[in-house]
Amino acid sequence: MPELPEVETTVRGLVPVLQGRELVSVEARRADLRFSFPPDLRQRLTGAKVTSLGRRAKYGLINTDRGDTLVFHLGMSGRWRIDPEELGRHDHFVVETDERRRLALNDPRRFGSIDLIRTGRLQVYEPFAKLGPEPLSDTFSTDHLVRSLSGRSAPLKALLLDQRIVAGLGNIYVCEALHMAGIAPARAGGRISKQRVARLVAAIKEVLLAAIEAGGSTLRDYARPDGELGYFSKQWRVYGREGEQCACGALIRRRAEGGRSTFFCPSCQR
Repeated sequence: MPELPEVETTVRGLVPVLQGRELVSVEARRADLRFSFPPDLRQRLTGAKVTSLGRRAKYGLINTDRGDTLVFHLGMSGRWRIDPEELGRHDHFVVETDERRRLALNDPRRFGSIDLIRTGRLQVYEPFAKLGPEPLSDTFSTDHLVRSLSGRSAPLKALLLDQRIVAGLGNIYVCEALHMAGIAPARAGGRISKQRVARLVAAIKEVLLAAIEAGGSTLRDYARPDGELGYFSKQWRVYGREGEQCACGALIRRRAEGGRSTFFCPSCQR
């Protein structure tokens, strides 16, 4: 599933094509993805001008001059295609700008979503209402994470995946950040010292920024809007590397928990 860096990369790839442009054609080519498309989607978007684009957690945001925000989620296999020569059977939502640029949201598995929300109500929009701070923001700090972990006996990795504590972190980048910080994923969250939490916060930010710079990771069908693949997977420290050597020389292990695989080094993560 595309995680925060993949969504951020997607949004950045859409900016040159969409920002400041009028949407002259809007077409939902089926009734739904994971959820039904808003029934007035075409009416509200056709003729609107895109004023800005952004991201919240793993959702992309396309803001318009009509006070509406198109909120999209890429699900398991979604991606935007820019100026496709032909539309395919999995291009489920298509827009065209006043420059005659065409963008198609392609989603073979249909686990993604499209919604249209009044921009002023985004903070109370159900998927956003209880989200924690963005991990790349100043609000996500050592003090915030110390407070959030205090008294918690759950494994640290599980707590970092709790979107109420920090928004947008996913399995890949939590595994990578915990390894960079030298902290075992199974450690109880409330038993991590403030010094180690500070190291973890810095590692999370560093891993995410490096992944965004590399265009994200290539997982199954994910590709950037320009069709290029993300290359952060070539920099993975532990994720997907079970049985390979860690930089310290120990063998990387994998543990399955709650339907997810946790990759870690038993030697340098304590």
